Amino acid sequence: MAVRLAWRVIPDGMPRRTVAWELLASLLPDTARLSNPCPRCGGPHGPVRIEGAASVASVSYAGDVAVVAVADASEFERVGVDAEPESHPQRDAAGLQGVLGAGEASLRSWTRVEAALKADGRGLRVDPASVIVRGTSAGWIAEVPDGGAFEGFDADGPEGVLVSVAVRRISTTAGVAAAASRTATT
Repeated sequence: MAVRLAWRVIPDGMPRRTVAWELLASLLPDTARLSNPCPRCGGPHGPVRIEGAASVASVSYAGDVAVVAVADASEFERVGVDAEPESHPQRDAAGLQGVLGAGEASLRSWTRVEAALKADGRGLRVDPASVIVRGTSAGWIAEVPDGGAFEGFDADGPEGVLVSVAVRRISTTAGVAAAASRTATT
């Protein structure tokens, strides 16, 4: 599978974007240049774009951890990663009921939906409750309204963090890969 993950704890006082971009740089060739213009306002807070390397990437933050995914653009046109801490006092107190509509509202279902929305490129501009996720023998598939289907898998991540990855292959003939190659940095 040509999707690689990396994560690192964000040191106190260091901007989380700096840590994420260092992780991305560690997975990309030296020729890669990163940007992340917002599709609506142009500010530096949109999906990651890569120039100078045949890769696509996604970034997520889970508490004090940055998680990145990089996929080979010869195989994948899109990738999205979402990471969430298994325990978060404010979220746990409020619960997840209703965030995905009337259906299941588990933390795992949320990471799958958000990974698919990141891969779609529109993120939370699409109602998360409108995304349909169904399990497959090798992972899961997410159907995003007006965005199509994304293959997905749940990945190993840092301890105490749930990680889900969604991809769209350039060739749709292959099935969902069961695992990603992972790179962990501390």
